[in-house]
Amino acid sequence: MRKILERCPTCGADLEIAELRCTRCETLVRARYRPCDFCRLTDEQSTFLRLFVTSRGNLTELEKRLGVSYPTIRAKLDEVIERLGPLDGSQPPPRPDRRAILEAIARGDMNPADGARQIAQLGAEE
Repeated sequence: MRKILERCPTCGADLEIAELRCTRCETLVRARYRPCDFCRLTDEQSTFLRLFVTSRGNLTELEKRLGVSYPTIRAKLDEVIERLGPLDGSQPPPRPDRRAILEAIARGDMNPADGARQIAQLGAEE
């Protein structure tokens, strides 16, 4: 079965779901629904999100499972977050800079190894 269409194939505008059908008794329900937020994800992003959840958000474990670097994992996670959009309509928080990471480590809010990885990623992105 195909994934639900998100955009009009003719003009690219958003689509709404207008009809649902029971696969057993053929009951039809007509109403106006919007697709779920996760329907916006590509197949690759959905697979990544499933792995992220089954790894309980442990990025180090994801690195091992996918065989890619920490910066690649962070980039994929940022891509999913951007695709989903903000939950409350606000803008997502800015990504931390070197100073913010060091302050989080000093407060004990961040593991030093994770902080070092994030600082390394910042250097790789510049």
